[in-house]
Amino acid sequence: MSFWAYMLRCSDGKYYTGHTDDLEGRFAAHQTGQVPGYTQKRRPVRLVWSETFATREEAIAAEQQVKNWSREKKEGLISGDWERVSRAARKPAFRNLPRYAVSTSSTATRDERGELSAPAIAPPPAIVLVRPQLGENIGKAARAMLNFGLDDLRLVAPRDGWPNPSAGPAAAGADPVLEQARVFDTVAEAVADCAHVYATTVRKRGLVVPVVMPEEAAREIRTQTERSAILFGAERSGLETDEVAIAGKILTVPVNPGFRSLNLAQAVILVAYEWSKHEALAVPTESDEAEPRATQEQLEGLIVQLEASLEAVGYYHPPDRTPATKNTIRTILTKAGWSNREVQAMRGLVRALSEGRRRR
Repeated sequence: MSFWAYMLRCSDGKYYTGHTDDLEGRFAAHQTGQVPGYTQKRRPVRLVWSETFATREEAIAAEQQVKNWSREKKEGLISGDWERVSRAARKPAFRNLPRYAVSTSSTATRDERGELSAPAIAPPPAIVLVRPQLGENIGKAARAMLNFGLDDLRLVAPRDGWPNPSAGPAAAGADPVLEQARVFDTVAEAVADCAHVYATTVRKRGLVVPVVMPEEAAREIRTQTERSAILFGAERSGLETDEVAIAGKILTVPVNPGFRSLNLAQAVILVAYEWSKHEALAVPTESDEAEPRATQEQLEGLIVQLEASLEAVGYYHPPDRTPATKNTIRTILTKAGWSNREVQAMRGLVRALSEGRRRR
């Protein structure tokens, strides 16, 4: 089964993005005004972009990414002009966040006058992808980085060159990380400004190099005032022995010994998460993202509409059970905790079912 993310241009020139498992049917519903909300009063609409995905989750992620793009970026996507998309990319708003939090392990020091100075600040580590093969994996790694407050992405000899048009959609909005990514010919050049280098690998390579887990590595990085770098090898082959030898320590993730393979982005997100545990990152709460809750009046409207529709088709039988059945339906709908948007969607669903029955 396939899923689509799609974009419509409305009659007023505005854009609408959505996702579906039936692109043709969904577009027809928009055209005829059967989809309540944004496009209903902006018809006619025109399908200007769509892309297929293997799972609904991927289609939703693409929808949310494109929905938040500027008009210029959307029009670049529609025309297939990736250079225009790159030029119009949003500025890295995360730069305004407190990226360089004070390490919890740092201690205050005294200056030459004997007065206390501020604790040393540990810079975030650079993420170095060595010979990455797929643009999609680079994009997903950038997304993982930005999730946890990292933005210093360095690429060593990417197989398909750079920039790679496949990285943008996979980054799902982490465009600023991709835009400022730097490319190097060798690992040595990529980590030249770093005093501490960690090589991620799960294989023994005959090197006498200390081995640390992600949590321990994160703790060390926070106590070091010099910049650190974390190396990740190519998807198929990993890091070469001479590349691991550049590192001062090996960073390894404890995994099932019967299946040691980790996706590149998965490895990045594990390490980035450990580093971020003590970072001043915003934690979304339920109240931050919750939609306005439906009022009792709105909920009552849904219940009355559903009851009327059920009565019209003779659902309530036998008659002496009607009050109990209505109370059960009311209890089910009341316990759900509907949002305003969900009640509207349910009312549209009930209306569509009722009208469809009458048409037959």
